[in-house]
Amino acid sequence: MLETSDPSARQLGDVLLEVRDLKKHFPIEKGFFRSVKGHVKAVDGVSFTIREGETFGLVGESGSGKTTLGRCVVRAIEPTDGQVFFRLSEGEAVDVAALDKQALRDIRKHFHMIFQDPYSSLDPRMSVLEIIAEPIRNNKLLADSRDIQNRVRELMEVVGLDIQHLNRYPHAFSGGQRQRIGIARSLAPNPRLIVCDEAVSALDVSIQAQILNLLEDLQEEFNLTFLFIAHDLSVVEHISDRVGVMYVGKLVEMADTESLFTQPKHPYTEALLSAVPNTDPEIKMDRIILPGEVANPANPPSGCYFHPRCRYAQDICMTDEPQWSEVAPQHFAACHFAEELELRGVDESR
Repeated sequence: MLETSDPSARQLGDVLLEVRDLKKHFPIEKGFFRSVKGHVKAVDGVSFTIREGETFGLVGESGSGKTTLGRCVVRAIEPTDGQVFFRLSEGEAVDVAALDKQALRDIRKHFHMIFQDPYSSLDPRMSVLEIIAEPIRNNKLLADSRDIQNRVRELMEVVGLDIQHLNRYPHAFSGGQRQRIGIARSLAPNPRLIVCDEAVSALDVSIQAQILNLLEDLQEEFNLTFLFIAHDLSVVEHISDRVGVMYVGKLVEMADTESLFTQPKHPYTEALLSAVPNTDPEIKMDRIILPGEVANPANPPSGCYFHPRCRYAQDICMTDEPQWSEVAPQHFAACHFAEELELRGVDESR
């Protein structure tokens, strides 16, 4: 098991992924000579772990940094600082963030990504066969063309696509079918971790349910581990074992799904949960409307980043940054008053 600074993971079994103090700061360049005048702190010191076979949900408003975090984890973009430990085998882990290009290429088959837009993430000039076969060829998993085609057919059947459409191009498919192609492509190199970046947000509600059920079936069949990034809390509640909440590049709360949804410890989480719809039309929604906008990650406020929008904020919130702490068993939050506030979660009878 990886040595970890996150106590919640020590009792969850083998840790597959451990993120330590991960940062991604984008420089702000101005003037003719493009001198750096500041940085956008998209991800600013995030730490968490994911156990093998687990689905870790990551939520937050647009601009919170969750997509940037997911891309840093798989090195789709280069992190500024921090470590991303991935366990290759018992007792052996590598820091993905520190690998050179060749070493990264050698282990990239172990993790993959499903993107938000099922159309722009697929090359329109490539057939389904070529798209799904690409990671197989790139990772040199199979050499014979017939074996590759058989593997592609097998993957298409697994994700519910008609193998007769092997030579069609992405434009000939619906949004849900395109996302199934993307899922088949991500499964091709037999990965252990898949980062799902808003994987169902661009789909119709009925198609969302089909894709979520497919992901759950695939997880059970192939023992997959998911980092599931989304802004729809209903979706996250359905699929996640644990959930982390991000605000302006930082984690503000993390717990198992049931605890976080029924007993939130951070005011920002409470506000997000108030937007989760209730299926009973007789129940009036008591939505918490947050004033203002998400803080500017290039110039965040002092103290707690959330204090300008928080209805519970006091003087200390404006000056002192809250510490990340365990406020209930396996329940972590960064709020000065997390142990004192009685916050409202979602109704379990929905």
